[in-house]
Amino acid sequence: MAAESATTTTAADGERPYVVFGYGSLIFKPPPHVIAETPGYLKGYVRRFAQKSHDHRGTPENPGRVVTLIHKEDWDHFSGSDPFPDDDVVWGVAYTIDPAYASEVRDYLDYREKDGYTLEEVDIHGLVNGHEQVVIPKAYCYVGRPDNPSFLGSEPIDKLAERIWHSVGPSGPNKDYLYHLAEAIRRLAPESHDSHLFELETRCRELDQKAASRNPNGGGANEL
Repeated sequence: MAAESATTTTAADGERPYVVFGYGSLIFKPPPHVIAETPGYLKGYVRRFAQKSHDHRGTPENPGRVVTLIHKEDWDHFSGSDPFPDDDVVWGVAYTIDPAYASEVRDYLDYREKDGYTLEEVDIHGLVNGHEQVVIPKAYCYVGRPDNPSFLGSEPIDKLAERIWHSVGPSGPNKDYLYHLAEAIRRLAPESHDSHLFELETRCRELDQKAASRNPNGGGANEL
């Protein structure tokens, strides 16, 4: 549940609007009442499948894995064996919400991101005329901090891929979340990249192929 509240404001009042940065499912399943979308990226963070999902892509008994933002220095502390130590930029989309619905959307997102996420403020960067600059300062972003009970930390990538591939929750197969996110990141901008995300996608696609070869007539898609 969000620890802070985004104040419902309007640009007409001379105050900043409610802007939320999506870096996971919000990219391919945006919030309602969006009036503007701005692609951009965060600096000094990594996006990792380090958050348990008990309510969307898994169950309380068998939680799936979803992404969270983690400060690079925090992740280095948790994972000295990360195979992608140079990742420190996270691409996503900033959604500006219609001021008339800001409170409603905030409540919707608080509920949607209730499984261990906290609301923080972040600066969103972009390239303007070939130069990097902050395009939206102090946007809101839901982050799974390392001290939240659903934070898992680092797992070996093979084990993580297996968990994602097998997990299913009320929102559907965990691997579909992974595939949708990977495709969305590719579409964001030519510069967008995420080594961790794309490697997990490759591993899960390989598991798909293995399952298909064992079940040429269909069925048992997640049975290995």
